[in-house]
Amino acid sequence: MEAQTSTKPTAEKELFIKMVISNWELQNIRVSKLIAKLSDEQMATPTAPGRNTGIWILGHLIAVNDGMISLLGLGERLFPELEAGFTGEANKPGVATPPLAELKKQWDTLNAKLTEYFSALPAEEWFTRHNSISPEDFAKEPHRNKLNILINRTNHQSYHLGQLIYLDKK
Repeated sequence: MEAQTSTKPTAEKELFIKMVISNWELQNIRVSKLIAKLSDEQMATPTAPGRNTGIWILGHLIAVNDGMISLLGLGERLFPELEAGFTGEANKPGVATPPLAELKKQWDTLNAKLTEYFSALPAEEWFTRHNSISPEDFAKEPHRNKLNILINRTNHQSYHLGQLIYLDKK
């Protein structure tokens, strides 16, 4: 009976982690299908007057999601050069934007790498602190863990998917 008590929380954690990762993957599939469907012209169009272009949103998603690699302690960013142009203020003047085809390849490469990292991370590791929180703060706020970062980034991606949908002229 002791063994059941100690394994049950791990099984529940693994199930919860699987649900979070599955939702992450679902959002990746949705974004990937949409950017494959949109023309280069549509991706270069602002989602609304004075708003972000599809190209900027894609670069932004790559830059932010790439940051998870170091934030979660999984390694170094794959595309650190995108951070300056695609985080913070949108469509910064004077910042060179990579070609859309290159961004699409980076998107695919990054998602494959993140999927690899996520599948290799043990269940208990998801509930440990990430690299942007001090041990002292984490002791007070244990919900600020690695899994919470993935939940946050999934929501962030869903938000920007909603913007990209406006570019799909039916």
